[in-house]
Amino acid sequence: MKPIYILNGPNLNLLGLREPAIYGSATLKDVEALCRAHAAGLGLSIEFRQSNIEGELVTWIHEAREKASGIAINAGAYTHTSIALHDALKAADLPAVELHLSNVHKREAFRHHSAIAAAVNGVICGFGPDSYALAISALSNLITTSKKG
Repeated sequence: MKPIYILNGPNLNLLGLREPAIYGSATLKDVEALCRAHAAGLGLSIEFRQSNIEGELVTWIHEAREKASGIAINAGAYTHTSIALHDALKAADLPAVELHLSNVHKREAFRHHSAIAAAVNGVICGFGPDSYALAISALSNLITTSKKG
C-alpha cells in the first residue's frame, strides 16, 4: 500500500519551544515517532514532512495524488487563509484529514474558520500529539472503506 502523507505547515518545526502552554512540550520529532509507531501498528507507512512555505505544501499534496493513499495535514496558520491548499486537497482526490494539536475553537476567533475543511473528510483538533494518531486511524478506516466500495 502507498504511504499516508503527514504534512505539517508553518512553525510546527518549533514544537516543544513555541508556546508550550498551548502546543505542549513534544517536539516535531516526537510527533513523527508517535506517527510512525501508530501507523506501523495499523500496517501502514508514512511520509512525514514539514514546511514553512505554502507552495511547498501544495507541491507535496500534488505529489501525494500519485504516491499516497491518504493525507493528514496540520496546515498551521495556512489552515485559516489558504485557498491554494484547499484547491490542492480537492484536486488530490484522496482521503484527507485536517488536524490540529490545540482546540482551535477555544482560541482566537480568526482560528475558528478553516479554508481547507471543506476539502477534507474530517477535522480533528484539541488532543495534542494524539490528534495525529487519531488522524492516522481515521485515514486507515477511510482507505479501507474506499477499497471496499
